[in-house]
Amino acid sequence: MTDSLQRVDGDASVQVLPPATGAWREGDPVGGRRFVDLGAVTLESGATLPDVRVAYETWGRFDGTNAVLVLHALTGDSHVTGDPGLGHPTPGWWSAIIGPGRAIDTDRWFVVAPNVLGGCQGTTGPASPGPDGRPWGSRFPRTTVRDQVAVEERFADAVGIDRWAAVLGGSMGGMRAVEWAVMAPERVERLLLLCSPAAASADQIAWAAPQIAAIRQDPGWHGGDYHDRPRGQGPHVGLGVARRIAHNTYRTGEEYDTRFGRRPQPGEDPEDGGRFAIESYLDHHAEKLVHRFDAGSYVALTLAMNGHDVARGRGSLREALGRITAHTVVAGSVSDRLYPLHQQEELAELIPGADEVHRIESPYGHDAFLIEARRLEQILGELFRV
Repeated sequence: MTDSLQRVDGDASVQVLPPATGAWREGDPVGGRRFVDLGAVTLESGATLPDVRVAYETWGRFDGTNAVLVLHALTGDSHVTGDPGLGHPTPGWWSAIIGPGRAIDTDRWFVVAPNVLGGCQGTTGPASPGPDGRPWGSRFPRTTVRDQVAVEERFADAVGIDRWAAVLGGSMGGMRAVEWAVMAPERVERLLLLCSPAAASADQIAWAAPQIAAIRQDPGWHGGDYHDRPRGQGPHVGLGVARRIAHNTYRTGEEYDTRFGRRPQPGEDPEDGGRFAIESYLDHHAEKLVHRFDAGSYVALTLAMNGHDVARGRGSLREALGRITAHTVVAGSVSDRLYPLHQQEELAELIPGADEVHRIESPYGHDAFLIEARRLEQILGELFRV
């Protein structure tokens, strides 16, 4: 398995080598992106990023009070809704939820989705040009979830949004959403936390460790300075392995057994070096990711998630979450084995007025927050009830 796609040109099968990075880069089609330049940003570590740019997309019309901030997960981006096309190789990851007449109705709400600091789809990250014009690569400083939110606050100021009608996030996006509500409670009217924790647990950090190791031990990693290498010479094998590991935490054994069982991949015999269908499925997700994502961003964002702890430096968790004044809805998937339901129960117990967890009954595990549109419509109805 080489983590390369196969393309058919006439009668010839042609191997398409993965790019050294799947990041969006200057000169690529812009698509629906807009950009805001924020200037220098000083991070929690004391390091300074001299020229931070944020890529974002919007839907609907801003009336001064109706802005909704949607925060993406680890390998997501600003393209939350809409078809694939130039600049956007994949369809919107929440297209079933956002749009005219949908649960987040863009005839009513002005939806704003920025790409995260450290990401790879237009916002400053490891693949972006550094001060000398070369990709940041190994020089990109370590960032935290709070750094990400501080940049998003600066971004909101730059685009003229003083207060969000709602801040929504799932998984890594939920980490940012809860930080928003704690760091700037006066700017968040409503808050939705989906399948996310108050702090990364030892188990979650343990799952992240082999993913980071797979990337860093890939010979194509080159210490993080691989971005200008030819196709096929980046750390795509390690990134593909990381994706396979992660995907197993996103879904469930129940789904795998029902959907794949022990069936071989059609045309292959596992007894003769072929793959089981579940192996082909994981290979497919790895192949897709290495063509649209950056290994350096994967490492940077995973390290930021590992460091997530909303109580850090704020006394107890109860004191930290007690700062939240937003109308808050917390939801979790009952089958989530990455961020188990008890982590959402903790948030709901300690956030004033949250009261209970809205349960998503689903066989899809952590990814239920991306898949279960009907249940999400109900949950969003509760959020926008006030």
